[in-house]
Amino acid sequence: MTAPQVKGTNGAHSANGTANGSATTKVTKPRFFEDYGIWKQAPILTGSTKFEPLPDVKNIMITGGAGFIACWLVRHLTLTYPEAYNIVSFDKLDYCSSLNNTRMLNDKRNFTFYHGDITNPTEVLDCMERFNIDTIFHFAAQSHVDLSFGNSYGFTHTNVYGTHVMLESAKKIGVKRFIHVSTDEVYGEVKDDDDDLLETSILSPTNPYAASKAAAEMLVHSYMKSFKLPAIIVRSNNVYGPHQFPEKIIPKFICLLNRQRPTVLHGDGSPTRRYLYAGDAADAFDTILHKGSLGQVYNVGSHDEISNIELCRMLLTEMSIPHESQEEFNKWVKYTHDRPFNDHRYAIDATKLRRLGWNPNTSFTDGLKITVAWYKRFGEEWWGDISKVLSPFPIVVEAEVVSDKEEICDEPQRPRKRKSPT
Repeated sequence: MTAPQVKGTNGAHSANGTANGSATTKVTKPRFFEDYGIWKQAPILTGSTKFEPLPDVKNIMITGGAGFIACWLVRHLTLTYPEAYNIVSFDKLDYCSSLNNTRMLNDKRNFTFYHGDITNPTEVLDCMERFNIDTIFHFAAQSHVDLSFGNSYGFTHTNVYGTHVMLESAKKIGVKRFIHVSTDEVYGEVKDDDDDLLETSILSPTNPYAASKAAAEMLVHSYMKSFKLPAIIVRSNNVYGPHQFPEKIIPKFICLLNRQRPTVLHGDGSPTRRYLYAGDAADAFDTILHKGSLGQVYNVGSHDEISNIELCRMLLTEMSIPHESQEEFNKWVKYTHDRPFNDHRYAIDATKLRRLGWNPNTSFTDGLKITVAWYKRFGEEWWGDISKVLSPFPIVVEAEVVSDKEEICDEPQRPRKRKSPT
């Protein structure tokens, strides 16, 4: 079967053909390549940093480049450094990806999209050799914690084996920088009265997703030690903003409310998360590229810590939905059972990165305003039909999202009692 082609100056590349009109043996659902022009109406969003280009960096491969956080960096580097860096966005176009995230770059001379899978060594090595890659940002991963409880094999395959393929290929071609994108969830749960965690803190993941990311980090460390691979590890807290697939809490709840449907909290809504705006995350990765030291680990974190139930209140306020009385609030906020295990909070210390000059510029209030406006305008069209993903615990079957049938109620669900460590 021949996959549809991406039209643009650089077109689409794959391991089985060349750009613009090449044949490929990939079986790809056409919806990933269909272009209804919605991206032409959207603002082009990037970070704000700009540094003196590095003389030993020219060709940058960004895995997961059609996904959420990576697409922000793809746009930022392509548009900020047009004469210095060539950007290759490498993505298999999974259910949560969209070429709309980077279509505005198709006419840029320094941008190329490569349709490939990080678990396929042939495709990974072909991309690296074809474009003479010297620098890699490895974002591509299965990242939705809820899905990891039911499809943990897929997380191990993509996040661990896929990282191994990336490392082995990077070693073969001799890359100069391998920047591995991890998560603050590898540290595990942080109690309310505990100090924020440093990069040297012990890794103690509590769910299959976080465990797979910790395992991937161990592979990165092993290649740094055994093969002197020049690598950096980055651990970020929750990132939010436009372009995030609405399986995550902020875009999902915005889309539900925009449909005049209630949000559905897991458990009692008490867990907290720290949120970082995607533009600030792009700046962090740009800073690490230009000022970070090889062999180091950097936390990327904010101090905007908000409980899930408070997030609902903020969204209702931002969307001008009355919720002052308990009756009004209960109309828009429902509950379902919690995850098998839901970390109460994460908390990381980003002082090390701040010493390089990075600081978040976007307050949560401002970032949420931008994000709500974007999803109200584009959320229903950017990824096609998102109805099934808006359920409390959607599942993915062969790259297709399937809605769940979980019970929803009006009262907060008590968290399950946890055994105290002995």
